Amino acid sequence: MADKLPDKQRRIMEYLQRFLEDKGYPPSIRDIQGACQLSSTSVVEYHLRALERQGQIRRDPDVSRGVELLDGARKRSVPVPIVGTIAAGQPIPVPHSDSWSGPWTGETIQVDSGLLGDRADVFALRVKGHSMVDALINDGDVVLMQPVATANDGEMVAVWLKQEGEVTLKRFYREAGRVRLQPANPTMQPVFTRADNVEVQGRVLAVHRRVG
Repeated sequence: MADKLPDKQRRIMEYLQRFLEDKGYPPSIRDIQGACQLSSTSVVEYHLRALERQGQIRRDPDVSRGVELLDGARKRSVPVPIVGTIAAGQPIPVPHSDSWSGPWTGETIQVDSGLLGDRADVFALRVKGHSMVDALINDGDVVLMQPVATANDGEMVAVWLKQEGEVTLKRFYREAGRVRLQPANPTMQPVFTRADNVEVQGRVLAVHRRVG
């Protein structure tokens, strides 16, 4: 079916398939733009809408990277536990400071299984604060997290600050003798701390945006 599509749409479909096979989750709009050599994100959006009308893909407008390939049957949604609240601003104390998450209340969010791929133990955190607004994460949004113990520079992670007994959501950077936790808001200052004071708990996979 893909070989009958216009060239740009065929390239997008082939890239979506490769990306999902390699990563296990969908690419971003900018990923598609760069990989398919399209002139703008608006062009990407135009072709994604065309592919959706043709029944090639399904999109969730409330989920970052919410693109699903269709093969005759929709993939099911799965519940992901919302295990707590995380600061996207100044770090906030977490009850029961032996854990960044606190007790799980039983709340869940329904997520397209295509976003999770074959990952196990994906969890969600509700965001409090405005420091990641330039990363399109706002107060009240929910972030899907993959449990990890390490991070590469520039990745958006949940970190536990051991000495302070606090948790925060920031971009992670290693610097000489310390770690910089960088907000995505030009009005806010980064957090600097010793490397041994930081425990990485999870990496952001996607954002489920609050509506209204």
